[in-house]
Amino acid sequence: MLRAAVYGLGRWGSRLIESVRNSRKIRVTTGISREPARHVEFARSAGIEVVSSYAQVLKNPEIDAVIIATPHSQHGAQVVQAAKAGKHVFVEKPFTLTRASAERAIDACKQADVTLVAGFNRRYSPSFVEMLRRIEDGEIGSVVHVEGQNSGPTGYGLKPGQWRSTRKEAPGGGMTARGVHALDCMIRIAGHVATVYASSRKLGLPEGVDIDDTTTMLLEFANGASGCLTTVFVTGDYWRVQALGTKGWLELRNDTELVARGLSGQPQVFQFAAVDRERAELEAFADAVEAGRRFIVSPADIVNGVAVLEAIEKSSVRGKPIPIR
Repeated sequence: MLRAAVYGLGRWGSRLIESVRNSRKIRVTTGISREPARHVEFARSAGIEVVSSYAQVLKNPEIDAVIIATPHSQHGAQVVQAAKAGKHVFVEKPFTLTRASAERAIDACKQADVTLVAGFNRRYSPSFVEMLRRIEDGEIGSVVHVEGQNSGPTGYGLKPGQWRSTRKEAPGGGMTARGVHALDCMIRIAGHVATVYASSRKLGLPEGVDIDDTTTMLLEFANGASGCLTTVFVTGDYWRVQALGTKGWLELRNDTELVARGLSGQPQVFQFAAVDRERAELEAFADAVEAGRRFIVSPADIVNGVAVLEAIEKSSVRGKPIPIR
């Protein structure tokens, strides 16, 4: 049983705790918040202790791992602190906001020989698991193009003064909240992105919420495949990933639906039972720790995704493609 602490008890940190109640693989014993008094009722219902000191948790020998669900710009330093304390680390997406901070965090975990997991829960969607299996089995031949879309009305819930409402914490508009999921799936399918050409604008959000809400990218992958990715923060929910290959295409239309089409014939639609993605990813984290597996998402994939995120605003401002080294 992996004993964990969750740093950040906002909506998502609380959701992660709830997802693993009664799990036989991982148990959250502690929450970390600047204001523990705000979480008394939740702590009681969840059966956890809430403390204000991250340093105190890192010194606690009865805690094996930390789950980081704090503001994005804080992730890198918090991962390094955890690694130096010998704690395994699960980090909510986006992993960090800069390539340099991502590389420092990964290096710290390698040096400390601890397990590091980036929280991409969409990798556990039944439709994506099946999509990836079919691609790896060669069903659609060589992938030549991928498309991603993760949009929704999330922006309307933001308020002035919230950390998620600032460009510092949310570069590329909806990318940090939504688009990075599609990007991670696209990287898993087509490999690393080599060039980013982006447009990111604010078209629908009110004053005081200082982030873009409509972001689109043209991508070139290192293997020659092309791609396009869009995230809109002021529309209805829309989640899809499509891979087009030399023998047909596969399109994930939500977490439980996959459409397949060959070079001829009619598209086939496959439906799957829903799963608790958060429970699945956290139990996979526990399994990796037990097996001594240091990464689930490869370090190179993590860094490439962060580098793409970092390049979006540069490309949008400069009006030209940005190469990813």
